[in-house]
Amino acid sequence: MTRYIIIGAGAVGASLAAEFETHGIPYVLVGRGAQIAHIAAHGLSYRRAGAHSVLRLKTADTASPPTLRPGDILVLAVKAQDVESATKFWAWRQVEGKGSASELPLVTLQNGLAAEDIALRRFDRVYAASIRIPACYTVTGEVVVGGEPNVGIVALGRYPEGLDDTAVSIVADLAKAGYLAEARPDIRRWKAAKLEHNVTNAVELFAGSPELRSEAAARLAQEARAVLIAAGYDPAAPSEWTIDISSWRVAPESGIKPGQQSTWQSFIRGTSSEVDYLNGEIVRLGRIHGVAAPINAAFQRAAARLAIDGHSPGTRDIGEFYPVITERAALSGPAAPQTDRKERYGNP
Repeated sequence: MTRYIIIGAGAVGASLAAEFETHGIPYVLVGRGAQIAHIAAHGLSYRRAGAHSVLRLKTADTASPPTLRPGDILVLAVKAQDVESATKFWAWRQVEGKGSASELPLVTLQNGLAAEDIALRRFDRVYAASIRIPACYTVTGEVVVGGEPNVGIVALGRYPEGLDDTAVSIVADLAKAGYLAEARPDIRRWKAAKLEHNVTNAVELFAGSPELRSEAAARLAQEARAVLIAAGYDPAAPSEWTIDISSWRVAPESGIKPGQQSTWQSFIRGTSSEVDYLNGEIVRLGRIHGVAAPINAAFQRAAARLAIDGHSPGTRDIGEFYPVITERAALSGPAAPQTDRKERYGNP
């Protein structure tokens, strides 16, 4: 029987464990620090629209990880910046009977485009997932999920492309656990589409008028799309879903508030953020493919300064840096693709 080893006890990992517990799907939630210690001792305070429960979950601390079995599937639910250390920790752990974890399937739930390539250095079978889940983790031992009637929406496929029986089986288990889930052979397109949205997370870190913040988010996404297309990506469109997502929504009064996505939550908790793997990924691809990304670069720098200074979201105004960047971008215009750089680096 398949057992899921969920690595990372934040909003995504803990809510996945909660739904697996509720729906009878074998799992172990593995984490570290105060969060996993609290869940192990007191249970997870799990809030969904109109409901609250304290769930006793099957847990393990990273310091004493569970013994791995041949049928296990690893689910990496850490942030993108932690994928390198997590895959290094898990890949060479022994599997009961024979072999190492590197031979087991590994599911990557990270935002951005970097996690899968990092994982492939150590794991043979990587399954990429693009997950949309309105979840919040800012209080130790508590996770709030606002999606209704389903927990969230997931596209999953073998990385870099294709489907197999394992991918289909994982999607079936996710559907059983209350997710709207679909197997996709072109998963890189869905990861790219999610990144186009995720670059706007950085706007939530700064104060400013609604009009200016909305404009900045639109410009960030527009710039990201241009870079992704230049890099050879074809971001998937919402109309391409074959499952019906029309009734899914973020429930009002669920505790999920606009402007408090994962990057904002990381800053509230005082932990490292994914900005270098979101806006920074667009900047990296832009440099490789000769397409300017000044707005994403500006938000990457501003977020880094906010973190270095130890400031909370909303303590710096977006007007301090955003108008200057847009003026410079308008004067310089979009950079033309540089053929020699594309030939040197190739498409990702």
